[in-house]
Amino acid sequence: MTRIIADISVSLDGFVTGPDPGPANGLGTGGAALHTWAFSDDPVDRRVLRDGTARSGAVVLGRRLFDLVDGPGGWDDTTGYGAGEVGKPPFVVVTSSAPRSVRLAGLDWTFVTTGLADAIAAARELAEAASSASGKDLDVVLMGGGATVGSALDAGLVDVLSLHLAPVVLGAGTPLFTGRAPRTLVQRSVTPTSTATHLTYDVL
Repeated sequence: MTRIIADISVSLDGFVTGPDPGPANGLGTGGAALHTWAFSDDPVDRRVLRDGTARSGAVVLGRRLFDLVDGPGGWDDTTGYGAGEVGKPPFVVVTSSAPRSVRLAGLDWTFVTTGLADAIAAARELAEAASSASGKDLDVVLMGGGATVGSALDAGLVDVLSLHLAPVVLGAGTPLFTGRAPRTLVQRSVTPTSTATHLTYDVL
């Protein structure tokens, strides 16, 4: 069964970017520390990254995050989804209008202009097709940004919440939770490393 998994790094005080994020400073001031674990040599961090990206049958992201990863300072041949751990799953972007051009033309991009629920539905179809082709159970991964993940949680569209809790206090930035509809979380795993605490919850 294809699950919808929200997977995002967050600070101890609940921010997914630092202060003043923008096109030239996508993670905001100090926000790069949120993703130290993803580039760590710690074997447990590497396993968490490998396992997380290996389950990705399709990936959903918001337009702001797409503009960052597709921008001149974004992903390249060595830095991208999964940091080289896996192949290249299809990506579904929630947007009001498709871009005129895509720099990362070697990736499979789908632009959905009719809302987050439709984007997740499109990603589910892609993940289910990839599951059938590979014989593996693959999921839809919501990689962000924070507003996209928060909106999906608020709308009841998420089955699993996977948080990478970084040992950093940012003080300000983009919050993951901003008084949205309450959800019941059932803790399934806690994996501490030197760079993060990896938490997995079922969302009821």
